[in-house]
Amino acid sequence: MKSPFTGGACTLKHEVREVNYRKETYHYMAQYWVCNDTNEEFTTTEQDEASISQVYNQYRAKYGIPFPDEIRSIRERYGLSASKMSLILGLGDNQYRLYENGEVPNLSNGKMIRTISSPEVMLEYVISSRNQLSESDFQKIRNRLQDLIDHEEKDKFIQYETRRIFSSLRSADNGFAAISLIRLQNLLLLILNQCGEVWCTKMNKLLFYIDFLSYREHGMAISGLTYRALDYGPVPERWDRVYSQFDSIHQEPRTIHDFDGSVLITESQADTSLFTESELSIISTICDKFKNSSSRDLSKLSHEEEAWKNYHAQGQRIPFDQAFSLRAV
Repeated sequence: MKSPFTGGACTLKHEVREVNYRKETYHYMAQYWVCNDTNEEFTTTEQDEASISQVYNQYRAKYGIPFPDEIRSIRERYGLSASKMSLILGLGDNQYRLYENGEVPNLSNGKMIRTISSPEVMLEYVISSRNQLSESDFQKIRNRLQDLIDHEEKDKFIQYETRRIFSSLRSADNGFAAISLIRLQNLLLLILNQCGEVWCTKMNKLLFYIDFLSYREHGMAISGLTYRALDYGPVPERWDRVYSQFDSIHQEPRTIHDFDGSVLITESQADTSLFTESELSIISTICDKFKNSSSRDLSKLSHEEEAWKNYHAQGQRIPFDQAFSLRAV
């Protein structure tokens, strides 16, 4: 980065700052540049957006307000347009779309949107809006909702599997990432597609660097996993369950130099449409940097991170604010 003041060198710094948002005080980790010649501070648009994201995410998690991807997925699950959702919920014409694009709902609207993730609740809203819908639209929407209600047992099984794999709700503990088995599966597939077969130990570190780099750059992780500082470096909690969860990913036992372990392999291709362009860029950055690194070398590298040093003694969970002290990326 060149200084916009002198064109000379700059130093990247970070510090905890606070901001008032909706009459409450929130703390966030701010990244900024300092011009080496003038000592003046400046930020990039990306840094500002990451800071704002940290604040918004804390507010959403505190009050149970859905995240933009959750708001979008609710609508897509019901097969409705954003304008139709606004109509049914009694919002302004374009309000639901604004929420999908990142505007934070007020508490009442946020909690309302949270409740309609249940098709039974959504059906009540549709019935109360019947006179505002055409008869064909009403019947179509009602039938889709009834089909979802009839498949409730399948949904309960998916929810059980999700709780078995993820050790935290969407919160600061997992970098505010979406809790999704299908996204996690395709993240693993994407790593394997780009890196080839990967030892479990190495996969642990790749996921760590992907999630923490994503949090540093965008204020949100990708996998939904939480991490602990264990002997061989940062490790996703319940990693053994994660790697045995998906039929498309196989573990092949291997022995190298008296070391017994497992290699993850796949013949499947990832669905990249599940990720944003910025997420795909983060994943590719880490895979390109470390795909030729051995598990041993990557473990040693992770031991140089403050994220591991500060929490290893007692094998603690690693807070995502440690992302701003990453040295390897």
